[in-house]
This record gives sequence, structure tokens and C-alpha cells, in this order.
Amino acid sequence: MIPKKTARIAAAALVVPALFLTAACGSDAKDGKDDGSKTVSAEAVAKVSGKFGDEPKIDVAKDAKAADKVVVKTLSEGTGAAVTKSDIVRLDFSGKTMKGQTLGSTWMKQPGTDPKAPRMQVVQELSQPGQMLPTKVMESLAGKKVGSRVEIEGTAKALIGDQLNPQSGITPQDGLVWVVDIVGAKSFDKKAAAKGEQAAPAEGMPEAKDEGQKAATITIPKGEKAPKELKEQVLIKGTGAEVKAGEGLVAQYTGVKWEDGKKFDSSWDHGGATAFPIGVGGVIPGWDKGLVGKHVGDRVLLSIPADQAYGKSPQHQLAKNNLVFVVDILGTV
Repeated sequence: MIPKKTARIAAAALVVPALFLTAACGSDAKDGKDDGSKTVSAEAVAKVSGKFGDEPKIDVAKDAKAADKVVVKTLSEGTGAAVTKSDIVRLDFSGKTMKGQTLGSTWMKQPGTDPKAPRMQVVQELSQPGQMLPTKVMESLAGKKVGSRVEIEGTAKALIGDQLNPQSGITPQDGLVWVVDIVGAKSFDKKAAAKGEQAAPAEGMPEAKDEGQKAATITIPKGEKAPKELKEQVLIKGTGAEVKAGEGLVAQYTGVKWEDGKKFDSSWDHGGATAFPIGVGGVIPGWDKGLVGKHVGDRVLLSIPADQAYGKSPQHQLAKNNLVFVVDILGTV
């Protein structure tokens, strides 16, 4: 369980998680080729205007009919490396049905948000299922270059299939359109960890023991009450770039409850390194505050009070707990 808040870019984007997504499915998608998958070289019916990096405008004629296949069109090609299935990507997207219903947009912000603040973008491994874009939309980006703007369209049946939620109000034959900007992509060793001599725990802080390629052992100091404020300590100092708000962060982590020292999650229990947007409200406040400004290669110990963890989510199983994390920062996207 990555320490995420509910993924909500804007109220309009709430329709997206309701449409899909429980498991990865589909095949590679390539322009102009029908290789037996759901992708064909049909003509895209949506008209898209706007340049890479700016929110696109999507127009669809009233009599337009979506192909019952996945149609992929490169609207503008970037100059970066081609994206691979194993890459962790950072994406902007805007989507809508051909009837005009929004499917969400990373350009949309919650009311009252600083317009100059970085936006929350999609950050995930290309081949892994996520909560913001259908698997087949993600798969369509394989082979595209970083810096490209790509249009993906088709019927809900073709793009989402059996994962379409009947309560969404969208039928299998409704046309869907996504425009995706590939902002960044990098490959990472999912078994990597921070390297270097580890500092002793600061006074009153938990002790973290590296267990190799499995969850760290975190020992809560006896008789110590959980700090009421966020506490942090860099156990291993890295030499990489500073982590900035709005980037995609790639990390290993282990988390325990201060109250009983029991582990509740670790990236090592889920195949290794994971990725998420940082500094934009996509994770718990203690992570946003404690990891922005740190450096690639750092191992960071965080003691997070409940009100900066899940305390504002009363239905969460950890809502009343003070949490302790050890986080290895492997890189940014």
C-alpha cells in the first residue's frame, strides 16, 4: 500500500477510477499496423489542437463514430528516447467521451490551488495498471518518444473492455478520446537501494536496519512517545539531484506503526521500487514535506504524526496511527 491519498485531480476526474481498472490487459499498440491486437491504422475522428505541454482542445463532430479498435495517432513527435514497457513514465493527459463528458485532465486543479504550483501528473510503470488511465492507453505509448503528444481513441469496449463500470453511465459503444503528453521516462532497477554508511539514529528516533532486498527492520525506541511534529533524518546521504515538487519519485520504502512497531507495508513486498508524484498532494503530507528537498541516493527516516499521515481520512485503517518510514530515494522522472 503506497501511502497515497485518494487520487483526485479535480471533481470531474472522479469518473476515471469508476470506469476501470483491476488488471492489466491488451497488447502493444503501433501506428499504422494491425498485428492481431486491438490497434488499427484507422483514421482518428477527434480533432485535437494545442501544442505539447499546453492543455489540448478536443473536438468531435456530432455524427462522428469511434472505431471499435484502439486507434493511435502521434500528434507531435518528441526528440527524447523511445519509451519501453519497463520504463517509469511521467505523463500529462486530457480525456473525454465523444459525447463531451470529461474523463479527467492533469491540467485541472482543485479550486483554491496556487496556479503557479506544480500539477499532479500520472507517474507509474508503463506496463503496470494504474488509476488514472486505462491499461490499453498506457500500452499505446510503448515505442513513442519522450516529448511526444499522442492521441488514443476508440470505443469503451475496445479501450476498457470488461473493466467498464456499468454505473459510470458510459456504454461499451461510446467513443472515448485521450490526448497524452509523454513528459518523461526512465528505466530503474526495481531491486536497487541506497548505498553508503548509515548514520546512527538521532536521539528519540527509531532505529532502521537494512535487511538487503527485503523490508527493513524498524525498531521503535522503548518508552518514547511519538513526536507530535514531523521528524526526519537522512541516514545515508546521496549525491544525486535534489527532489523537486511535481517530479515523479522512484523509491523503496518500509512503513511501521509507532504504537506497536508492526510493519504495515513495504515496497519490497510488492516487487521492489515504486513510483509516485511528489510534492503535489498525491501522497500523505508527511511524505510531501519530508521528501521534497532531499537528494537522489538518500535514505530518509521519517516519523510522521497521524495528522500528517491518514488522520484526515477517518475511514482509513491507519487513521489514528503515527507512522514511521524508511525511504530510499532511487531517482526522479
